[in-house]
Amino acid sequence: MAGHASLEAPLCSEQFGSRAARGCSAAADGSLQWEAWGWRWRGFPRAFKGEPEGRDGGDGGPPGPASPLLSRLLTVFLPQGFPDSVSSDYLPYQLWDSVQAFASSLSGSLATHAVLLGIGVGNAKASVSAATATWLVKDSTGMLGRIVFAWWKGSKLDCNAKQWRLFADILNDVAMFLEIMAPIYPICFTITICISNLAKCIVSVAGGATRAALTMHQARRNNMADVSAKDSSQETLVNLAGLLISLLMLPLVSHCPSFSLSCFFLLTALHIYANYRAVRALVIETLNEGRLWLVLKHFLQRGEVLDPTSANQMEPLWTGFWPSLSLSLGVPLHRLISSVFELQQLVEGHREPYLLHWDQSKNQVQVVLSQMAGPETVLRAATHGLVLGALQEDGPLPGELEELRNRVRAGPEKESWVIVKETHQVLDKLFPKFLKGLQDVGWKTEKHQLEVDEWRATWLLSPEKKVL
Repeated sequence: MAGHASLEAPLCSEQFGSRAARGCSAAADGSLQWEAWGWRWRGFPRAFKGEPEGRDGGDGGPPGPASPLLSRLLTVFLPQGFPDSVSSDYLPYQLWDSVQAFASSLSGSLATHAVLLGIGVGNAKASVSAATATWLVKDSTGMLGRIVFAWWKGSKLDCNAKQWRLFADILNDVAMFLEIMAPIYPICFTITICISNLAKCIVSVAGGATRAALTMHQARRNNMADVSAKDSSQETLVNLAGLLISLLMLPLVSHCPSFSLSCFFLLTALHIYANYRAVRALVIETLNEGRLWLVLKHFLQRGEVLDPTSANQMEPLWTGFWPSLSLSLGVPLHRLISSVFELQQLVEGHREPYLLHWDQSKNQVQVVLSQMAGPETVLRAATHGLVLGALQEDGPLPGELEELRNRVRAGPEKESWVIVKETHQVLDKLFPKFLKGLQDVGWKTEKHQLEVDEWRATWLLSPEKKVL
C-alpha cells in the first residue's frame, strides 16, 4: 500500500488494441511504475489480465500469474487486433464453424473408411490395378466437375455467399452419404464414388469461394491474409481433434455398418445445424438482391429502413436463390430493342444512366447500364426494378405507388413502359430518402453484392444523365 501511495499522477499511458489502457506514474525513487494490464474482449464474459503480445512478441515475458496461458493461446488462433480488427459477427461465426468442421471431420472419416473398404483394402482378392483405375476415374470426374461448376456459377457465389455456403456443406453431407453406401452395392461402386467426388469438388469450389467472400467481410483493417491464416489454424486444430477422435471411433463402428450409419446421421444433423447457426450469425452490411428486397419492402410499408442486423436475421437461407422477381442488371441493349421506335420508347422518361424494361407477364425486369453507371446507380436501378415487382404484390404502399398498382392491375400490359416512366418520377423523391436511411443505419452503399453482368451501353436519344 505504501508503494501505491507514493505514486504521483500518471505521466503517460499505453494501450494494446481495444484493451484497457494502463497508466505510468513516477515512483518515489524516480523509476517508472506501470499499472497491471486488464482488458475485456468482446464475446468473453470475463476480463483477461496479463501482458499482451504484439506480432513481434512484445516484452510480455513468459506466462505467469499476471499473464495467463489462455490469453497467449488466443493470440495464436485469433487475428491480431481482435476484436477490433474483425467484424462483430466474427466470434459467433467461427465458434459454430468450428463445431461444423469437427462434425464434418468425423463424418469424413466414416466415409473414407467405406471408400477404402469398397476399393479392396484388406481384401486379398482385390486387384491393385483395378483399384488404381477406379481412383483415377473418380479424381478425373471431380476435376472436370470443378472446372464446369466454376465457369457456370463462379460469378454468382459472391452475391449469395451465405446461401451457397450452406448449400456446399449440405452437398458435402450428401457426397459422404454416397461414399458410405457405395460398398453396399459393389456393382455400382465406381459410378457412386464418381458422383460423390463430383459433388465434393463442387463443394470445394463453392465453399472456398464463399469462404473468401466471408473473409473479406470479416477483415476490417486490410488484414484478409491474417484472418484467412488464423481461420486455417482454427480449422487445422479442429481437424486434428477430429482425427484423434476418429482413431477411437473407427474400431467401434468398422464391424457394424448399421452403427456406422447411425453415427453418420447423428453427425450430419449436428453438421447441418451448426452450419445453419454459423451462417445465421453473419451480419453482412452490403446489399444483395435478397437483403435489398427485405429492406425496401419494409421501407415502403412502414417508412423505416431495417438495420443490417435485422435484415440479415430475416434473410431467407433456403430459398434465397429463387426470388419471385426476375431482375437482370447489365443486360445487352440489343436484347431489348429491334427498331428506332422501340429505342425511343425505352429511353423516354429515363433521366438516370440506365434503361429499364419491364415484362409484366413474366414478372421480369431487365436493366441496361450506361458506361457512366456507378455503384449507387446500380443500387437505384435494382431498387427501381424491385419497386415494379412490389406493384404486383399485396401489402401497403405509399400513396403514389398504390395508385400505380391499381393502374397496373386494371390496365393492359402493353403500357408497361408508361408505368416505368412514372415510377422514375416517384423514385426521384423516394430514392434519396431511402439511400440516406440505408447509410444512417449502417449499410455500405459505396459497394454492393448485386449480380451485374458486364454489358454497358450509350444512347444518343437520352436527355442529360445524372451520375450517382
